[in-house]
Amino acid sequence: MRILAIHGVGHGDAKTDWPLQWQQAIFQGLSAWRPGMEPPELQFLHFDHFFEQAPLGAPEVAEALVRLGASGLFFGLTDKLRSRGGLASALDAVRWTAGMVAQWVALEDLRGQLRAHLAQAIQDTQPDVILAHSLGSLLAYDTLRRDEAGGGTLARDLNFVTFGSQIGNPAVRAVFGGRIEPLENCRFWWHLFNAEDDVFTCPVGLPDAPRFRQVDTFFDIPGAADHDGAHYLAHDQTALTVWQDLASTARGARRGAPAQPANLAASHARMAVKPKAADLKLKAVLVGIADYADPGARLDGPVNDVFAVSAALQDLGFPPDGIRVVLNERATAQGIRERLKWLLEDAQAGDQLFFYFAGHGAQIPGFGRDSEVDRLDECLVPYDFDWTHGQGISDDELAALYGQLPYKSQFTVMLDCCHAGGMTRGNGLRARGLTPPDDVRHRMLRWDRKSQMWLPREQLARVQPSEKKKVARSSDRASWMGESGSVRRLGRGTSLWAPSSAAYMAAKTANDHKGPYVPMMLEACAEGQLAYEYRHGVTAFGAFTYSVCSVLQQLAREQKRPHLSFEQLIARAAERIATVVPEPQTPQLHCAAFRRKESIPGLSPL
Repeated sequence: MRILAIHGVGHGDAKTDWPLQWQQAIFQGLSAWRPGMEPPELQFLHFDHFFEQAPLGAPEVAEALVRLGASGLFFGLTDKLRSRGGLASALDAVRWTAGMVAQWVALEDLRGQLRAHLAQAIQDTQPDVILAHSLGSLLAYDTLRRDEAGGGTLARDLNFVTFGSQIGNPAVRAVFGGRIEPLENCRFWWHLFNAEDDVFTCPVGLPDAPRFRQVDTFFDIPGAADHDGAHYLAHDQTALTVWQDLASTARGARRGAPAQPANLAASHARMAVKPKAADLKLKAVLVGIADYADPGARLDGPVNDVFAVSAALQDLGFPPDGIRVVLNERATAQGIRERLKWLLEDAQAGDQLFFYFAGHGAQIPGFGRDSEVDRLDECLVPYDFDWTHGQGISDDELAALYGQLPYKSQFTVMLDCCHAGGMTRGNGLRARGLTPPDDVRHRMLRWDRKSQMWLPREQLARVQPSEKKKVARSSDRASWMGESGSVRRLGRGTSLWAPSSAAYMAAKTANDHKGPYVPMMLEACAEGQLAYEYRHGVTAFGAFTYSVCSVLQQLAREQKRPHLSFEQLIARAAERIATVVPEPQTPQLHCAAFRRKESIPGLSPL
């Protein structure tokens, strides 16, 4: 067996014994299943010299460093870059860690050199297996996917193993056009994932790929050891999946004969793979938060909204077992994330997935290069929200899940909240949005000496040049990025975009896909408007939720259900809102253009 091993970050001037550790883990894993087999031919790809020659201090590399830190890809990186001395003093310290990944993300010429280097190594060594750790997994996937999309055969019959990998991270995924696709020519691809990895690696969602398997390799070791490649390769779950399968196909194995475990207790090999839950083709997560800790932020209708939406979904055919609800103090940031993971992680083509949120929305200032506030991040406000990043449910983390959904699935998001601040009108209307506290609001403002007034910071008041190139029409641009062009709107996946429209289109073409999945967004109001509550007799609801559910319930009662598109649903809901809310509130539909006229599942003509 010939194995080509590709190291990750930090090997240029750090550990010197890692090749021996890898070699021992590999041989022990294989020989446990095939005692007496010859050691594999192991070769290592060396590539650090390419990074030594690439510019570490280039502006685009600096921008990538901030994006990587903001995405949680490297723990503590954002704080390090904002510490005394700023970016320049931090660059050398991160050259062999985040700096290498930032260089790879930012510099297309560097990626091209690395692709050519690895392609030549594959042709020279003709490996049966490629083992790729951390940064090595990025350049390996980039090389194999680009070659395959271009009609090449580098990956043909290869076994591919990635571990400690950042492939699934949105800040990295933009390089691939915002989406990870399977390697069709590979014999098999295993992705070893450790949720405790201190380099914040990410899972890879490819539930429809028959030649792909993600294996949970949990280990928790203090310090950076959670990212150590040898620990991944020596893990019990790696032995029970990767090494068993590779041992059974090693040269010299009897054709059709299974590998024999040295320890009979290992015969339950497939226990390494987490069994899938019972198939549910229609799934929903409904979140309602009324009893926020701050008495001034409390709402009346979200719990009623959740029950109304659940009833409407069941009228449309959703099974009760497919609907998960979380309310009030249980709807913490972690509680919502766990349920979103259940909803989206194992999605298959043909699935109907629905996420509903009733509560407050907010906007949090986001930091860009040089620690300047350069955008506003829309977020959903969980029960334990405290105006810090990571405590709101932002599009960055949503996109990490929905961006990989199968194109033939349908993910609908319905948000009964707003992001323009909140207030109670004199007529008693209560709005579902939080106004930031003054210290957070200060980050969004600047003092204008000429007018002697506080004005929005320039970065938040104009369309960014790089963003303007991505969406042509101004109406589309506002829908994607707000009127200012500086808002990361929920459900848009802008964190998965490349730096420019040309780079984004080139990446999609090079990787042969249509870009990240775009969900169907049903929103309570337009940008800058407020989402109000409505009291139906003595029972409070969100005006948007009540209007949508009443339209659906009326149709469900009819003997012959007419065709109703999402576009028509929003139009009818808008008419009803206008009759009960005296303030402007115009519900919005955001989705791929061809889906606007799609029939709502469950309301197709009988």
